[in-house]
Amino acid sequence: MKTITIREAREGLSHPEQLFAENDEVIVTKRGEPVARILPIRPAKPKIRSLAAFRASQTPLSPPLSQTIVENREDRY
Repeated sequence: MKTITIREAREGLSHPEQLFAENDEVIVTKRGEPVARILPIRPAKPKIRSLAAFRASQTPLSPPLSQTIVENREDRY
């Protein structure tokens, strides 16, 4: 965690890669009191790239849905 003043933040925002590159969190202070906290962006969650990968990640139903549908139709007639 790095602590900087408002003046340092204003001057550093012209080169944010230098100001924020080494730190996970930056606290901005005004007259010694914290007024802001700058946090890094969370990495995006990985997206499922294919239907096969999505289906493999799902737990199968017991009994299978197709069996439930067939039984439901049989009960109607």
